[in-house]
Amino acid sequence: MREACLTAISRNLREIGFSDHYDLIPADPCFNYFKADSFWEEITSCQHEFKDRLVVRAGIEIGEPHRFPRKISRMLKAYPWDFALGSLHWIGDEIVFDSPYFQRSEDEAYRTYFLALHELVAEGEFDILAHMDVVKRRGYSYYESYNPLRYEKEIRAVLNTLAVKGRALEINTSTLHRGVHDFTPSPSMVAWFREEGGQWITLGSDSHRLPQIGRGIPEAAQMALSAGFEGLASFHQRIPSLLT
Repeated sequence: MREACLTAISRNLREIGFSDHYDLIPADPCFNYFKADSFWEEITSCQHEFKDRLVVRAGIEIGEPHRFPRKISRMLKAYPWDFALGSLHWIGDEIVFDSPYFQRSEDEAYRTYFLALHELVAEGEFDILAHMDVVKRRGYSYYESYNPLRYEKEIRAVLNTLAVKGRALEINTSTLHRGVHDFTPSPSMVAWFREEGGQWITLGSDSHRLPQIGRGIPEAAQMALSAGFEGLASFHQRIPSLLT
């Protein structure tokens, strides 16, 4: 974390959020990965060291929060989180980063994902919806295409529920560099979120390595403004406010 903070400062970022994976499906590669006490020990140290140079937020990325409500609730109450990301990686017993999920038609693969995502948004506990159409990351390599307009009805249902619940949508920049060459979600979906009454937008470079920190953030910020958002959201103790 300390090296990540120093990298963020060197790139003139004002704020950084750490959100390790908390995944509860036993087959997930990150199952049993997250060690909350160690996480909090290190992030508290960074918050103290960099308090005059960088805002350091404490977050958690929760996989499939709607499937484990009691465990998620206990985790979110156990520590003073600034934000909780909700993410969908699994549809039933299939992860959307492996080939078995894509042994179906393009329309079925994408539409099934968004229907499951709506269930997550409607039932799960979280603050920010992470990488909303991440299914395209591998799907694009199988189908060589992805057009959100074909799934507008299902996508808008997700975005409307997200807006009604007052939650935020993340613009994730990692897929700019993973073959898709597009934000996650696509720009049209960010505009739809605004049309559906969405108020809060956050940005994430989804950086698993130091060189990735902050990549694509200026472009993502401009996309949010172009979609009609007044600015970007920052979360503190799970309450959003506009960055000034």
